[in-house]
Amino acid sequence: MTNYIIDTNALISFVTDRDAAQQNQMKEIFESAALLKCRICCPQNVITEFVYVMEKVYHIAPTRIQEMIGDFLGMTGVEVIHELDYKTLFTLWPDAIHDFGDAIVASTCRTHKGAVIASFDKKLISALKKMGMPAQRFLMHSARQ
Repeated sequence: MTNYIIDTNALISFVTDRDAAQQNQMKEIFESAALLKCRICCPQNVITEFVYVMEKVYHIAPTRIQEMIGDFLGMTGVEVIHELDYKTLFTLWPDAIHDFGDAIVASTCRTHKGAVIASFDKKLISALKKMGMPAQRFLMHSARQ
């Protein structure tokens, strides 16, 4: 079973209509998770970034954001990742991956063998490619497969 490490922009693409192609790609992953064909792993910082963007950029009321997060966390096949391997994180940040949140996502992927990063962040994708992490479209594979 594939573990997808979800990035904030992938979660935002799923819940908004900002990009139909991205939304459809994430819909397929979420549907697979609901059928227990894969698992969506969400680093804890993704929830924090999601709240910030939904409130400050999309001007969504905090109570509605709370409902959205509750619905997300209640979905079959979704797991929040609380642990963080700082040794792995600091091998990536700030040199290989400049954004701290992106480095958390990438380090989570590295510590979950065979995981795939679900992201639409071109800077993150570029950084992962430079590190030799194989890529297929916007889904980034862990270097530890």
